[in-house]
Amino acid sequence: MTKAQSAQDNPVDEVLPLNKLIIYGVQHVCTFYAAAVIVPIILANALNLSRSDLLHLINADLFTCGIASLIQSVGIGKIGVRLPLLQGVTFTAMVPMVTIGVAAGGGIEGLREIYGAILIAGLFAFVAGKYFSKIVRFFPPVVMGSTILIVGLALLPIAANDIVGGQSPSIMQSSVNIRNIYYALGTFFLIVILQRVLRGFFSTIAVLLGLLLCSGIAMMLGDMKVHDYNALPWVAYTQPFYFGLPIFHIAPILSMTVVMIIAMIETSAGVYAIGSIVKRDIHAEDIASAIQADGLATVLGSILNSFP
Repeated sequence: MTKAQSAQDNPVDEVLPLNKLIIYGVQHVCTFYAAAVIVPIILANALNLSRSDLLHLINADLFTCGIASLIQSVGIGKIGVRLPLLQGVTFTAMVPMVTIGVAAGGGIEGLREIYGAILIAGLFAFVAGKYFSKIVRFFPPVVMGSTILIVGLALLPIAANDIVGGQSPSIMQSSVNIRNIYYALGTFFLIVILQRVLRGFFSTIAVLLGLLLCSGIAMMLGDMKVHDYNALPWVAYTQPFYFGLPIFHIAPILSMTVVMIIAMIETSAGVYAIGSIVKRDIHAEDIASAIQADGLATVLGSILNSFP
């Protein structure tokens, strides 16, 4: 079978023209960005880290998520499911990581203990992936669907907190700028309208168009300022073990291992959902490849100052 025939049989593998690839890529990054940075922000606030430490965590998080997405979508040998999965930090790990860090006294010391737990949990997921894939058939569609639903519901307070510019999703905000509510609802409804009205390629980039149009309006009204970014470098890097070598304690490791088991179910549900969307049958080998990619990315997260 030629590559052209393969792409025709599996459209998800088709390589689009460069201009469309760039536009779709930018849309994915814009959509993904807010969810990617919220974990470092919440964790840094909980551990009382400095602003420079927070900036490094955000940079490391985005950098590692990019590597994880390449491992999952492009693959390395038998690692990676080779489906259009954009990899981000699992919110399942948020509360356990805060608990581990605070119990260790917060600050850099707490962060190093978190990374020790993440490293071992990532190795566990990598090794357990091929075994877990053999029992995934015992999880019916209702379990997989419920997992995806729970992930979506868990993101709602995060989104609401972003809209009001709050300190934490669990804290009632004393004052809210009503214009932020207008921007959020305006962006949401504009994306829905554009997706319904536009056709073809432009319908598929409705999210990007909605974000750009509403951001432009906010900039014209003086509610969006970008001058602070002029002092930042165009290219940055993340130094391995920037905060020091990981610290290993049994209780945090066990806690994070449980998180990774939950993440395995989450990943399996996501793979089945994406497989259904792109009309590709999912087998046990695909689940094993996806979970092993998660495990490898989590180990890299520990080394590169990111998260599961």
